[in-house]
Amino acid sequence: MEKAKQRQLLKIIEKDCRLNVAEVAIMLGLEEPIVAAELKRLEENKIIAGYRALVNWDKVEDDWIEALVEVSMVPTGEDGYRKVAQQIKSYQEVESLFFISGGFDFIVLLQGRNIKDISRFISTNLASIPEVSGTRTHFLLDKYKEWGIDLTGNDNDPRMRVSP
Repeated sequence: MEKAKQRQLLKIIEKDCRLNVAEVAIMLGLEEPIVAAELKRLEENKIIAGYRALVNWDKVEDDWIEALVEVSMVPTGEDGYRKVAQQIKSYQEVESLFFISGGFDFIVLLQGRNIKDISRFISTNLASIPEVSGTRTHFLLDKYKEWGIDLTGNDNDPRMRVSP
């Protein structure tokens, strides 16, 4: 599949992975077997790393909190960052892990039942890693937009509502 069509395909399923192959094929102007084969190839090569729904857990759970934790470290040896990343990403509380530039080395997205759970995890698991020299925690208080999706449900249409 040509690069432009592949990019289109990826953008389509990134927006809505519930679309079936027939719908995507129509949107791309391609035959279904071509689209199905390309999806399979992209999955096998981990270009499509997985499929997932965006759940607004604040509307489901009362005991739910997320935190962004900045982690700084002193690397040891050639693979210092990779070794620490391997250790951090192995914990089930870690939803996402990013190696970043700036004053810190990693950003960790944690999920837990409450502030105490998150704090306990940081002190017990993250801070106890010998290479970790410091952390800074930011608790998410509210989410307005995630993955390009408005979570507030606000209708920002400036036109006046007219009802029949």
